[in-house]
Amino acid sequence: AQNAPNSDWEKKVTEHFKEKLKENNATNWVPSLNDVPVHYLKPNSLVKFRCMIQDMFDPEFYMGVYETVDPNTNARVLHFGKYRDVAECGPQQEIDLNSSQTVTSERQTFYCVPVPVCPSLTPSHAYVSASQARVSPSTSYTPSRHKRSYEEDEDMDLHPSKQKEQHMGKSCCSGGDIHGCVEPKRLETEASAGHHVISPNCSPPLDLNFPLPGEKGPACLVKVYEGWESFKVNDVLEVFGVLSVDPVLSIVNSEERDSSALDPMECMDTAEEQRVHSPPASLVPRIHVILAHKLQHINPLLPACLNEEESKTCEFVSNFMSELSPVRAELLGFLTHALLGDSLAAEYLILHLISTVYGRRDVLPLGKFTVNLSGCPRSGAFAEHLYRLIQQLVPASYHLRMSIESMNHSRFIPHKDYTANRLVSGLLQLASSTSLVIDETQLEQGQLDTAGVHNVTALGNLITWQKVDYDFNYHRMEFPCNINVLITSEGRSLLPSDCQVQLQPQIIPPNMEEYMSSLLTAVLPSVLNKFRIYLSLLRLLDYSISDEVTKAVEEDFVEMRKNNPESVTADDLHKMLLVARFLSLSAGQTTLSRERWLRAKQLEALRKARLQQQQCVNGNEL
Repeated sequence: AQNAPNSDWEKKVTEHFKEKLKENNATNWVPSLNDVPVHYLKPNSLVKFRCMIQDMFDPEFYMGVYETVDPNTNARVLHFGKYRDVAECGPQQEIDLNSSQTVTSERQTFYCVPVPVCPSLTPSHAYVSASQARVSPSTSYTPSRHKRSYEEDEDMDLHPSKQKEQHMGKSCCSGGDIHGCVEPKRLETEASAGHHVISPNCSPPLDLNFPLPGEKGPACLVKVYEGWESFKVNDVLEVFGVLSVDPVLSIVNSEERDSSALDPMECMDTAEEQRVHSPPASLVPRIHVILAHKLQHINPLLPACLNEEESKTCEFVSNFMSELSPVRAELLGFLTHALLGDSLAAEYLILHLISTVYGRRDVLPLGKFTVNLSGCPRSGAFAEHLYRLIQQLVPASYHLRMSIESMNHSRFIPHKDYTANRLVSGLLQLASSTSLVIDETQLEQGQLDTAGVHNVTALGNLITWQKVDYDFNYHRMEFPCNINVLITSEGRSLLPSDCQVQLQPQIIPPNMEEYMSSLLTAVLPSVLNKFRIYLSLLRLLDYSISDEVTKAVEEDFVEMRKNNPESVTADDLHKMLLVARFLSLSAGQTTLSRERWLRAKQLEALRKARLQQQQCVNGNEL
């Protein structure tokens, strides 16, 4: 209001909020859509949302500046349209579409969902405890009936029939309050139940397009005004912006709108596209972004950005690194018990959990460390209980039970729906650093159909190349990813892996469920949080090998090949260097030492000896 058009008021707004959110943990006071139901939040208030970009819609135009006129007094008022979905227009005012003051602007819309299976910190307690925002149901909000969507206003002169549509759309609610079109509380509850939500005014159910079945939490249309080219599909963001849940936005989905009034020549969007891109605001709220940034990680127990040279961040890291050794020892003990007394398998599980793709050379992902834990007992649902323990340690995880039915009937690969003009999600559309545990122990004999073969191939590509080929009907597009894959199996896995570890249980508990549950209850919550910080923090550390150690490793490799050239290949060297890398990082060391290299060789020798032993027992096992 205090600035003329074309001034730099937008920058002032962004800077103001950026400074305010830095003060005294102010971010904790902003209500989060991850924790608070939409109907508890006040419309047009500041909210935050941690989310993954599931899809990117086409850019949209809106009226950045527009003018209203009072027909009786001819008084003119200038309005700004940024951070709004609906134009401000009083009862005695009309929007002057031909005003010379009108400024058309552009914004980008992202369809965002909560990070798939992110609340594994049992469940989302860390997010809730970190947030100090207190909200109560908003009862004072009464929407104005004199509001119109910018997009409708803007091209009303280009599409006169839209005026007719708008009146017809409004008439569907003329019997009472506009909230009658949708039932916010009921719909919000139904939204949390799963993929499909049945709206009273939509005959087919609305698919919220979550990547995983049974996902909870709101999907949002996130509207970005600047810097959107730096974001891409599957990025994990934290956004701060203005919440928009105006019921007028739901009218486009009203079944009572006479679709026959739409002239296909005048309406570029199909009915299905309109329905998907303009869902009811009570179900898919809009957030007009003031500030947005990509997250390095999704663990709420760590500072959001660890690259910054802030004193608090440096202090946090240095304090934790000083007590790293006992934390590692406790975690090793915990995982040894979880793996039925097998300390070697526990070592490799720690290395797996801190592994991450740190770079790519041509098409080869560097740093991936997929482990196949073979020899898992089928009895007592061991693999299931092991996953539940891992779920408590990592910020995001998913348990994929491999069976003929799940392979043949699940949708793994996202594909483009050109009718609705959206990307339909699949199981493998996961956020970076997600732990994917594939359980082969329940796999029975059977026939894979075409879809099943495609799904198994997609899993193989994910493991080998850390990429998923999204299906755009006429072509496939590669989307690089960074997913930690652990495969539990009886024999050697059907899927490729970087490292096979044969489990050698030292104990077989009579009641597996009771045994695994007692492990968790025996660990203090504070210790469990240290495990979580340990696994997330070490993934983010830089690592290097000095020239001196590189030379020593090369000489060692030549020496090993002297005795038996067949026994040690270039692949074996690569694997040993990987193990040495994660072994060093697991001890908090960012450079490779001679001792860690020797320890890595020792671990690999023990692992290979086990596999040889297993091969002798089962002649055709490997």
